[in-house]
Amino acid sequence: MIFEHPFFTEMLLPFLLVFVVTFAILQKSKILGDGKAQIDAIVGFVVGLLLIALPGPRGIIVGIMPWMAVGIAVILVFLILYGFVAGDLSDASKHKWMKPVFGGLAGVFTFGVVLFVTGLGSKIVETFSGNSGGTLLMNIIMVGLVIGAVIVAIVGGKKKGSDK
Repeated sequence: MIFEHPFFTEMLLPFLLVFVVTFAILQKSKILGDGKAQIDAIVGFVVGLLLIALPGPRGIIVGIMPWMAVGIAVILVFLILYGFVAGDLSDASKHKWMKPVFGGLAGVFTFGVVLFVTGLGSKIVETFSGNSGGTLLMNIIMVGLVIGAVIVAIVGGKKKGSDK
């Protein structure tokens, strides 16, 4: 079947996805200027061609897409079931919790999928289990986490103090 052919699944679909998403981001953000659809299309085309020319990034995109489809299907089923129970979802004031909750879940899901698809998850597990002698890497990660926590605390403290 044509949809199972490697050209379709590993070249055409990833190219179209990256081209369309890049084009949409450039159009929405107007980074290259307002009314520059042709330039945005050329940049999207080049980024899409670069993706399919490089096997590493193409493999990541091809690996992530089925998980994204599963995630979207799960969210759709939840929203349908929630709509049956809660009624009308168009009133955003009643459902303020949904955007941050789904945003957080999508972020955690995406992070986990990227770790799984790229193989970094198993490397991290090996490092923290002590099987690979990664004490230097663990120290770097811990220092990074501490620095990140301090930055978040400082930025968060400034925002709260400036509201007064």
